[in-house]
Amino acid sequence: MGMEPAELAHGLFRVLETGDRALAADVVHEEFHNREAAVAPAACALPGPAGVLASGAWMRSAFSDLCFPVLATALGDDEVWVRLRMRGRHTGAFVRYRDGKLDQAIPPTGREIDFEQIHVLGLRDGKVVRHEAVRDDVAMLGQLGVFPPAPPTALRMVGWRVSGRAARAAARVAAEAAEAAAPTR
Repeated sequence: MGMEPAELAHGLFRVLETGDRALAADVVHEEFHNREAAVAPAACALPGPAGVLASGAWMRSAFSDLCFPVLATALGDDEVWVRLRMRGRHTGAFVRYRDGKLDQAIPPTGREIDFEQIHVLGLRDGKVVRHEAVRDDVAMLGQLGVFPPAPPTALRMVGWRVSGRAARAAARVAAEAAEAAAPTR
């Protein structure tokens, strides 16, 4: 017997926290699509468990102690809505992409993040097949000192861009996401 919708939701976020391949295979449909992958490394847009594993690697590369405590779930016929918090410590470069290229790299600040999100997960054949999210990214950027821009953070971001560290961080993060998405041997 498969998992209940709320269990699937918890499982999906546990995969993001841990990179657990076996759990990803249990909860993620082979045709999984993540609408939010547009700002992530290319590997995060891969269908199926590979894309979820890449997304988790991308987020964990920026945020240590990453966790997604679920606050509530609401069930529909073929979807589950999840209200949760994203928590962690910003200990690695947080890199956002646009059209597969570096858009923004936020150097590690050491700051804690803790903000609310709502996710809509489409279900098919007892697995998660689709992901959409409404996140309070402004709250997260505020917690990181990026919005409104704190002068020290803004100067570090400019320094990273000019020195090439942002591009190197983007390449490293994309490689880590691709490695997480690759099949195991």
